[in-house]
Amino acid sequence: MLQNVTFQEAAKVLLEHVVPVGTETVPLTEALGRILAQDVFAQTDVPPFDRSPFDGYAFQAADSLTASPENPITLRITEEIPAGSMGTIPVTSGYAAKILTGAPIPPGADTVCKFEDTVFTAETVTLNRVYQTGKNIVLRGEDLTAGDILAQNGQRIDAALCGTLSTQNIASPLVYRRPLAGIITTGSELCDVGTALSGGKIVNSNRYTFTAALQAAGCHTEFFGCPGDTVESIAQCFRSAAETSDLIVTTGGVSVGDYDLTPAALEAAGGTLLIQNMKLKPGGKCCFGMLGSALVCCLSGNPASSMTAFYAAVLPAVRKLCGRADCDHRYFPITLLDDFPKKSPKPRLLRGILSLEEGIAGMHITGEQGNSVLHTMIGCNVLAMVPPGTGPLKKGSTLTAFSPN
Repeated sequence: MLQNVTFQEAAKVLLEHVVPVGTETVPLTEALGRILAQDVFAQTDVPPFDRSPFDGYAFQAADSLTASPENPITLRITEEIPAGSMGTIPVTSGYAAKILTGAPIPPGADTVCKFEDTVFTAETVTLNRVYQTGKNIVLRGEDLTAGDILAQNGQRIDAALCGTLSTQNIASPLVYRRPLAGIITTGSELCDVGTALSGGKIVNSNRYTFTAALQAAGCHTEFFGCPGDTVESIAQCFRSAAETSDLIVTTGGVSVGDYDLTPAALEAAGGTLLIQNMKLKPGGKCCFGMLGSALVCCLSGNPASSMTAFYAAVLPAVRKLCGRADCDHRYFPITLLDDFPKKSPKPRLLRGILSLEEGIAGMHITGEQGNSVLHTMIGCNVLAMVPPGTGPLKKGSTLTAFSPN
């Protein structure tokens, strides 16, 4: 078992112990946010034919070579071609087809002009300028050519990809199954939301925080209880969660007090410990292990500590469980837009909000950074790394950061 590792070292170990949990097909209307489980290639050209980008007339460019306001050229109209129809009469010299937006270019035509640039009747259209061959034609395959790769295994499906898959008649893409994350919150002081509090009781906020965080990361979630402060009651929750869960996240009971029993309970349930504690503030008190095939992440009961540890060390493994190819954190330089007055004897993660001003990636510190202060993580989209042994930081200091999203 490893002890007192950096969060980067912990994240690497956790990544090595998980794999995507399986695949399924889903209707395209339900695919947003899911992770593709295969490379997808274009089967057809998009658009599948040369088409008109607007309402107008399709004709041969050579017929306009002498056209000008002083010498207009009049062409006879062969037919009208609406979107969704094909022209039936080839366009020859001296003729034009009336064509609507999205309609296929008829045989023989090699350019298109707009309605408003002409003088027309039901039978004729008059041009007053020269048009070039290929002008105003959306060519077949301009968006996609058959054989092009559309998306890769491990890519998150966004709105544009949904639309692109539909152009290839992919009604049910193959995606990775959403892993089931079991949640356990330890502590006899915890009460469910809506309960009248008395006698030192507090609301079990971690249940709802981690339900939301894990769902946002792509998991299904199930709550497996709030056991009392005994090894056996916690171990029983572990056993129940391990029957169906791909990942188990617990909060509380990972420090060194008389009631900090979670590591012992994991071992009592038949699990093994991989890591105990990280060099990190907040969030350093934790342990990670395996119970059967489920990764177990036991975090602090302090809300901000547990969330920081989750984003720093656990989130990459959750992404991998979900099938994402981009599992690891992406680091970037960030400039502090506020002073941070505290010393940092240990590695610290500052939570803040990204600000892009004057071409600089800056970060506003969201407020008090204490272990129990959850509300300053609201809207947090940047975690900045403060090296150990750093003194107070001034506005304008540069740190390395990553996004918890």
